[in-house]
Amino acid sequence: SNDLPVWRAMGEAERTLTMRVFTGLTLLDTIQGTVGAVSLIPDALTPHEEAVYTNIAFMESVHAKSYSSIFSTLCSSRQIDEAFSWSEENEYLQRKASIVLDYYEGDSPLKRKVASTLLESFLFYSGFYLPMYFSAHAKLTNTADVIRLIIRDEAVHGYYIGYKYQKGLERVGESKRGELRDYTYDLLNELYDNEVDYTRSLYDPVGLTEDVEKFLRYNGNKALMNL
Repeated sequence: SNDLPVWRAMGEAERTLTMRVFTGLTLLDTIQGTVGAVSLIPDALTPHEEAVYTNIAFMESVHAKSYSSIFSTLCSSRQIDEAFSWSEENEYLQRKASIVLDYYEGDSPLKRKVASTLLESFLFYSGFYLPMYFSAHAKLTNTADVIRLIIRDEAVHGYYIGYKYQKGLERVGESKRGELRDYTYDLLNELYDNEVDYTRSLYDPVGLTEDVEKFLRYNGNKALMNL
């Protein structure tokens, strides 16, 4: 609520962008909390690993609730409805969701871990860029504090799932590793190309697209490091 004076002073384009960014983040966290992390639980090799995936799913639901709290504090019901209508109609956001859901529903535990790591370590960051950018310019600083905590969680999630993927690679042959390596790069490139289009649909009106694309490439490489 301490961000309300700044929010009211922001331009219409910035407010619209903020609502759309958080709508996209809400969708991803909902997918990860209800499908993504949950799909990893049957693949767990120990009770500890199963408990970690359960906790990840819980935390993703907490993140989605955090975005809802931000929405309800800053926005009217009409603005929230408009933002969610936009998310349903944005082809790039829906394609992003469709791509990762397809791999979560497949029959390969290692491929699920790749898709999950890319979501945790890459796909969120076109959205995370904006509150960090605003915070650096003394806007929505309290909201940014919440996002920093979420970023910390996602970093741990991506690292852990990536580590479990690496351990899984130790149990397969060289040809399978090569297949998974090709799969990983193909999936990342598919997601990146779509993410660039999604980024342009969001950030072109405020002139930030080029910087966000650099941030995407940085985090795409971080995701590969986790794997």
